[in-house]
Amino acid sequence: MAKSILLCNKLYGNGQLFWVTHSFHNFTQRKKMEIKVKATTSSDSNVKKANLFATKKERVNLPTYDDVVGSKKYHISEFLSQPSGIAAVLNTKALQSFQSLDANTYRCELPKLRLLNFEASPFIDLRVTSTDEDCLVEMISCKFEGSEIIEEQNDHFSAFMINRMTWSDADAESFLEVDVKLNLTLEIYTRPFTMMPISAVEGPGNIMMQALVDKLVPLLLEQMLQDYDEWIQKQLCCLNKSSS
Repeated sequence: MAKSILLCNKLYGNGQLFWVTHSFHNFTQRKKMEIKVKATTSSDSNVKKANLFATKKERVNLPTYDDVVGSKKYHISEFLSQPSGIAAVLNTKALQSFQSLDANTYRCELPKLRLLNFEASPFIDLRVTSTDEDCLVEMISCKFEGSEIIEEQNDHFSAFMINRMTWSDADAESFLEVDVKLNLTLEIYTRPFTMMPISAVEGPGNIMMQALVDKLVPLLLEQMLQDYDEWIQKQLCCLNKSSS
């Protein structure tokens, strides 16, 4: 269990969970924030499990872009349906590699983790579903590859993340909002942890996970808006060249 907790802490503590840590302060005017932390206990009486849960909702203003030639608005929903928008959602700049598994599911390899004499390669599978009204990102799998000891930890934890992005383009207020929920389940199977109450793991674990989400969600929004702006500028440049 000690290895499992350390590995999971290292994975999320690195801040590499598909979010980039670049700053782009011009666009980050936050309007609303809601934070919740919740801990639950497994109903399985034979196996002790710690369930860690954190969530955060945050909103930023969206800039308005107008094509000076055709008065066309480049909405963020259009950006998120493009390959460049999917790359922004996956944060491919921070990945070792990624591949498409099907039309909307991607396998992402995060940078390797090194702990003592162990080395692990984290792999997460993300499903991205974009519509005119929202964009949903779901983590459907999280596994480690490495030594036999490292890969054994895959049987003792599970992780799930969902990020629902919504927006409004009303004249009074144009915004992008993200609602992130992160859940991690750890099996408690080694001493002295089996002798401790589950709350002794869930309490500190929830604090750590919430602090991580509090830090990464604003960075996610900053990077998304930076990538959105770059895409817009390319569209306007191509349009101006074709009309000249």
